[in-house]
Amino acid sequence: MSRSIEYGNLMHDAMRGLIRQVLLDVAANGLPGNHHFFITFDTEHPDAELADWLSDRYPGEMTVVMQHWYDKLEVTEEGFSVTLNFGDAPEPLYIPYDAIRTFVDPSVEFGLKFEQQETGSADKKLEQTEESELEVAEDAPKAAEIVSLDSFRK
Repeated sequence: MSRSIEYGNLMHDAMRGLIRQVLLDVAANGLPGNHHFFITFDTEHPDAELADWLSDRYPGEMTVVMQHWYDKLEVTEEGFSVTLNFGDAPEPLYIPYDAIRTFVDPSVEFGLKFEQQETGSADKKLEQTEESELEVAEDAPKAAEIVSLDSFRK
């Protein structure tokens, strides 16, 4: 078997690193100007932590908004934790970077979408990223620059 460069995986790692850097800056300095984030993540990811009532209400995927009120944002190498307000009830969340499906900052028309492929394998997370694309999230309120891996594939 010949060795190949896994550009898709490398690109995903780079984009997750970008998200980490943005969140580190926000944790240190707060959200600047009109910046805010829509973050969609896999609620069934084995390392995601959220209240049972939230995972029951949002099976599979959930979108959270970091804008006017958030608390206790802590950023690590593997993910971030934040407390958000759900109907006047503060709830802590832990979101691993590899559980993120979309990251959008509509204030500057920026978005990332991590495409997921369905497989029958128990090692699904590794296989999903092999043929993934990064592109703008479809639900972004404004058009954003698209980052696509297709142009790099042969």
